[in-house]
Amino acid sequence: MAENASDVSERVQDGPDARTRGGALRGTLKDGVAAFLGIPYAQAPVGALRFRVPEPAAPWEGVREATAFGPTAPKRPYAPPLDALLPDPDVEGDDCLNLNVWAPWGASGPAGPAVAQAGRPVMVWIHGGSLIHGSSAVPVYDGTAFARDGVVLVSVNYRLGVEGFGVFPDAPANLGLRDQIAALTWVRENIAAFGGDPERVTVFGESAGAISIAALLASPLAKGLFRRAVVQSGAPIAQPLATARRTTEAVAARLKVPATAEAFARVDPELLLAAQTGVTGKGSPLTGGHSFQIAVDGEVLTRDPAEALADGASAEVDLLMGTTTEEYRLWFVPSGVTDRVGPWVQRLLLRKAKVPARTAKVYRAGRPTEKPGEVLGALATDKLLRIPLNSLADARLRSGAPAGTYLYEFGWRSPVLDLGACHALELGFVFDTLGLPETRALTGPEAPQELATAMHAAWVAFAATGEPGWRAWDAARPVMTFGPGLPSLVEAPREAERRAWGSPDAL
Repeated sequence: MAENASDVSERVQDGPDARTRGGALRGTLKDGVAAFLGIPYAQAPVGALRFRVPEPAAPWEGVREATAFGPTAPKRPYAPPLDALLPDPDVEGDDCLNLNVWAPWGASGPAGPAVAQAGRPVMVWIHGGSLIHGSSAVPVYDGTAFARDGVVLVSVNYRLGVEGFGVFPDAPANLGLRDQIAALTWVRENIAAFGGDPERVTVFGESAGAISIAALLASPLAKGLFRRAVVQSGAPIAQPLATARRTTEAVAARLKVPATAEAFARVDPELLLAAQTGVTGKGSPLTGGHSFQIAVDGEVLTRDPAEALADGASAEVDLLMGTTTEEYRLWFVPSGVTDRVGPWVQRLLLRKAKVPARTAKVYRAGRPTEKPGEVLGALATDKLLRIPLNSLADARLRSGAPAGTYLYEFGWRSPVLDLGACHALELGFVFDTLGLPETRALTGPEAPQELATAMHAAWVAFAATGEPGWRAWDAARPVMTFGPGLPSLVEAPREAERRAWGSPDAL
């Protein structure tokens, strides 16, 4: 039988154990940090529950061992060369709707003398991976440093690809988002058992995880589940239902089955993954192609998230957001795009991406020594990420949103493959996991620990207080820059390029 609400914070006194509504858990303890891994927050999405809204996990008897990561959502590895740069563990099993908790832990459990009466701040990590890759088992996302510094850290698995973001006439849309909402509901109901404060929850995520968080900020189903949000290298974006359905239809055509959940449920999961990989393998955020996207479905999302947030949705939620300086280099450099793109191809791609002519002219003039492919990448970074996030910050400022808005930029440059300040590079700094080989695959062995210490501390401070340590967004456009060199506050960086996006002229 499930525990009553009054029993949620009861702890088993025998070691790093916690009692949740679903039952008792036993984790591992090292250096004052308890880790509870692979905790189910919903039932396995298989059989009758496949392509269906997540159902709460069934309670269990006795003490459940929570000492290993749970199964990851069905996925394929990144294609070379990204597979060597972005480790993506695969854990087999059906129970992929699980999460992990790292918490400060004393001899008597989480509620030691350092814990305030109301509990510790909680941070919930939503991983990225283009909605087809990634998991909470990625070593870079280890929550030990956050727990060491007084935060209860939760990381979440959710359904990916067509299982999580397929659009069908006979199934709910945005199942992956619904999984995230179910996980956040679990956190609200259970996190006190780990010493966390359910009223001080911060959601944070990168790339597709950040896009997910922007959607959660706009979703009526997620309202009240978190107090603060961090959006790293992702922007508010969603597609109309009919547009989002095109990728599902393309997968169906490749499989030669109807584009219905009923038909897809009869397809072997490995064949489904192969078809999905074939359909999405050549897509690009700049030039289009098939990819899985969050959809405006009328329930999880009732309108485009960018419009909803600009109109004041989640104005009461403190918001920290930003990008890396050279997001594009993760894709353009290893693939050789920066070298292959000449002036003519650059213009062709910018026209296809509907980049204004005057905008491109400003970037070319301001970057006379850069290759056409690098200028193209800078335009892509700003069009897809920096400009939308600046616009959202401006909208919150104009509306007088009661919550704080803070912007950052990560500019330290990795020497690995000349990737520079590329997409995902900041993750090891945020989690303070620079010492791990999986982090060094992207950063190299000489990444500056002092920068990780500063960036990690800013995220901890934001979760605890709503202020990361620098001035909130105002008319002077303050952006905290983390590298190169020591962190510094810069007002209106690359302002001429930002202003150039006001031109309506198409290239």
